[in-house]
Order: sequence, then structure tokens, then C-alpha cells
Amino acid sequence: MGEDGAVTSAPQRPDGPFPAPRLIATDLDGTLLRDDKSVSLRTVAALAAAEEAGIEVFFVTGRPARWMDVVSDHVHGHGLAICANGAAVVDLHAGREFVQVRALPRATALTVVDTLRAAVPGTSFAVEMTTGINYEPAYPPFFQDPGATVATAEKLLREEADESSAPVLKLLAHHAELTPDEFLALARSAAGAYASITRSSPTALLEISALGVSKASTLELCCAERGISPAEVVAFGDMPNDVEMLRWAGSSYAMGNAHPDVIAAASGRTVDNNEDGVAVVIERILAEHAARA
Repeated sequence: MGEDGAVTSAPQRPDGPFPAPRLIATDLDGTLLRDDKSVSLRTVAALAAAEEAGIEVFFVTGRPARWMDVVSDHVHGHGLAICANGAAVVDLHAGREFVQVRALPRATALTVVDTLRAAVPGTSFAVEMTTGINYEPAYPPFFQDPGATVATAEKLLREEADESSAPVLKLLAHHAELTPDEFLALARSAAGAYASITRSSPTALLEISALGVSKASTLELCCAERGISPAEVVAFGDMPNDVEMLRWAGSSYAMGNAHPDVIAAASGRTVDNNEDGVAVVIERILAEHAARA
């Protein structure tokens, strides 16, 4: 399918045309990155051109800070990225230093663990902290971490639970039998009053943050600090953890490979991540910007 036919423009809001964008917010996996986790030369060029045109670029991802090397060379200007679904703002120019942490209280995390164990038997957990990830024996070792502590979630969350403890960024919950969307619906029904629950994996793996913490809410804080309104933001995403951000942004694009909920939330659609869908839209934005200049 050709690029021109596959990209739809975001519709205008009732109050008139969008102002020129001042910030681009993009997810990484399944969105900016190709399936082999690379950043294409076309995308690198588009990001650099946006920054040169005065448009800030924020990477907004579910990834932890330690997995940001893949894009750290492509952050210009501010050097900031939003990680862990909004639980952390990280300075990639300063060695992935945490600039802001919106932690999940350990007591809340324990309540969520207890609730999901009762409501969805067979759930296993991992605990993502600012210092790294620890997990239960039954949790699948998606990425082996030789420094991880293996213990029950209850022990991981209670151990050294004082002011000196590393902040908890999010819980990860896995189920071996449910489909991803079934697991998400059950978890939100049982524990959604205690925490923000979403997913970005093709497997039944949930990501659980403090209540009210999301890509959207942390991006909103970062934009407010810069005097940038939602109407001046263009956002890109592909999975349920992007939905709130796409609804918040004045202009938003679902990738061609996006989850149905993401397509419904976005105001436009681009081609898939392996066809450089983010770059396609950025190039059009810059061309329109140049034509108006």
C-alpha cells in the first residue's frame, strides 16, 4: 500500500485549524522502532529535521530507562524521555539520570498483588524499580537479568520498605492462559480502583502504575512546564498504553499495525512501523510548515 493512500490526516477540531505543532510525542516499540528494534535512517533524518525546525521530540515509552540506548543518540535539545508508562522522566544526555519519578506506593502495590491473586489465579509478578527489575519464580524470564532478586512479590515489596528503598515504578503481571485483552479487562475490573493498569505486549503481560500515572499525564506535565498546549502536540502510538496520550494530544496517529482501541482513540492513521509511519507524518508536517512560512 502506498504511503500517500495509507496516511489519513487528523480532523480539525470545532474551534478551527490546529496551530503549528511544537512537540512530537512518540512511542517506541511498534511505533518509532521497526520490528528488529532499529531506528531507520529515514526516521533518524525526520527526527533531526523536526528538532531543527524548532519542534521538540519526546520519546514516550513503557520501556525502563536501562533499555533506552536504542534511541539515546537521537534525542536532541532537552535530552528527556518519558519511561515506564509515565512513571519516570529520564535525562538521556546525563546517563539516563532520573529527573522525575512518579512512584507506585508499595502498600498500593501489595493491595494490587493480593487483589489479582484472588481475582485471577495463576497471575505471576515482577517489580520494576529505579534500580532494576526483580521477579517471582513463576514469572517468565523474558529478559534475563543476572542482578535480579527472585522472590514472591510480597517479599520483594516488603523488604527494606522504608524511606531509603528504591522507588517502585510499576508492577508487571503475567498470565500464561488468558488472552492479553481478557487479562487486562479482568485486572481493571478487580484492581482498577487502586492503580492504572494497561498493556503494551502481545502476550498477557500487564503494566501497573500508580493511580493517575500514564504516558498522557506525565506528558501533560512536561508540556505544561514548556507552555505547550495539547493542540500543539502530535502523538504516535500502537498499543493500549498509548490510548490516553493519543486522546490527549491535539493531533494523533495510530500506526498501521495498531491495536483496535488505539485506532479508535487516534484522530489519524499512518502506515506501520516497518514502513516508517512516524517519519511519513513528520515529513508531511514539515512540508506543510515550510509552505506556510
